[in-house]
Amino acid sequence: MRAARLIKMVLLLQSRPSMTAAELARELEVSERTITRDAQALSEAGVPVYADRGRAGGYRLIGGYRTRLTGLARGEAEALFLSGVPGALREMGLEDASSAARLKVSAALLPSLRDASRTAAQRFHLDAPGWFQEPQTPDLLPAVAEAVWDDLVVRVRYRRQDTEVERELEPYGLVLKAGVWYLAARVRGGDAFRVYRIDRFTSVAAGEEHFVRAEGEDAFDLPGFWEERAAQFARALLRAEVVVRLTAAGVRQLPYATDRASAREAMESAGAAGPDGRVTVTLPVESEDVAYTQLMALGPEAEVLAPERLRERFALAARRMRGWYG
Repeated sequence: MRAARLIKMVLLLQSRPSMTAAELARELEVSERTITRDAQALSEAGVPVYADRGRAGGYRLIGGYRTRLTGLARGEAEALFLSGVPGALREMGLEDASSAARLKVSAALLPSLRDASRTAAQRFHLDAPGWFQEPQTPDLLPAVAEAVWDDLVVRVRYRRQDTEVERELEPYGLVLKAGVWYLAARVRGGDAFRVYRIDRFTSVAAGEEHFVRAEGEDAFDLPGFWEERAAQFARALLRAEVVVRLTAAGVRQLPYATDRASAREAMESAGAAGPDGRVTVTLPVESEDVAYTQLMALGPEAEVLAPERLRERFALAARRMRGWYG
């Protein structure tokens, strides 16, 4: 435990000019007295930790001291090689940079840990594209990725229905979702962030103008933005409602047959079960056709009550099935 804390302390001091005892104690979740003892232990071990006295003082490393990655446990070393997505890096044109970085990390590891990249690759693999579709890498993806990486303003043309639109964008981040690449960007001079499908771009031109990203609390949070936008998109698809009476088995199976969020919403607003143990819910759905396909998977565990036209479709299906099965 203490050895891991000492290594982390050295790495923290490497990454900053200096740190106070209070800052180190907060980062390492120990007392300032423990920091004092740890600094002394590092100094006795030959690590040049220097303590500046006074109100503005703190701890720092002297003499340009750098440590190699000799303090990594095997699990930590293997995790380093899981942090990249090789296929995605290749599509963005970053495969060579990723390969060089991995070689440098491997060279810095202890000899006993240099097989970490092989053992990690044997155990984990991310297959981003969805089933039953041939993944296609957009031709302009590397140009967009370079602009995102360098914070360059880009002028793009993209297809929107039957027309092409030209925009000047500040490209903030890329997202790979089920084999499709998306760009989170802000129109130059605007405030709102929007999502663009990369395969709809017909041209991308980056100049030498850079945009400035906000820092601190105002910094752009790509995972948070995408999660919120994806939820909004999924909810926007649910334009219709159906009323369904479910058995206990139907209640359990509903999230697996329909959209999980809409199933959860339906169950939260459902009333008490009737005398027969069934529960009546109002379920948001994309359309009656989609609802027919989804609820058919529940079989006798669900009875559609409304709309009447959908109920009639299930009644017809039940009569046909009775004719086949008797």
